[in-house]
Amino acid sequence: MSGDRVTRFATAAVVCAVAAFAAVVSYSHIYGLGRAHGQDGTAARLLPLSVDGLIVAASLVLLHEARNGRDAPALARCMLWLGIGATIGANIAYGTGYGLLGALISAWPAVAFIGAVEIAMQQVRRAPGPGQAASGPAAPPVPGDVEQAVRAAYAASVAAGAPLSQRAMADRFGLSRRKVSQLMTTAAAEADGHSPAGAAAA
Repeated sequence: MSGDRVTRFATAAVVCAVAAFAAVVSYSHIYGLGRAHGQDGTAARLLPLSVDGLIVAASLVLLHEARNGRDAPALARCMLWLGIGATIGANIAYGTGYGLLGALISAWPAVAFIGAVEIAMQQVRRAPGPGQAASGPAAPPVPGDVEQAVRAAYAASVAAGAPLSQRAMADRFGLSRRKVSQLMTTAAAEADGHSPAGAAAA
C-alpha cells in the first residue's frame, strides 16, 4: 500500500472519528435543550438529528452537484447555513447557564462536527469525478502547472460533451472564478485554433 493511500485512509478515519465524537456531544446538548423547553419523548430524541442531519444532507447535495460539474442549488446552500446556525446556536444556548466560558465550551462540538463534515466533503470533492478516471484516449496527460491543468480539464470536458462549470473548476483547482473564466476562454480559443491576446494573463 502506497504512502498516499495510507495517508488518505488515516485522514478519513480521524475525520470520521472526530465527526462522530462531536455529533454525540452536540446531540446530547440539543437533546437537553429540547427537554428543558417543552420537547419530550420522541420529539426530544429526534430534534438533534433534524438539526445536524440537515447539515449532512445539504453538504451531500452540494457535493453531488460539484462532482457533476453543476452549480450548487440555492436551497441547499440556504439549508446548510440554516443548519449550521441552528446547531451552533442550540449548543451555545445549552451552555449559557454556565457563563460565557460554558457557552463557548458547549459550542465547540458543533464547530468540530461542521468542520469534520466539510473536510470530508472536500476530500471527496477533490477525488476524480464521474467518468474522469476512464475518460479514454481523449483525456490529456495531467500537466504540472495549475493553469495548464485547468485549460486541459476544461478542454477534455468540452470534448466529452459535458463542459465543467466555472464554480466546479474553481472548487477543484482552488482558483477564483474570474481566473477560471479567463483560463476557460483561453482553452476555448485554443480549441478553435487561435489564442486571444492576454486572455490567460494572471
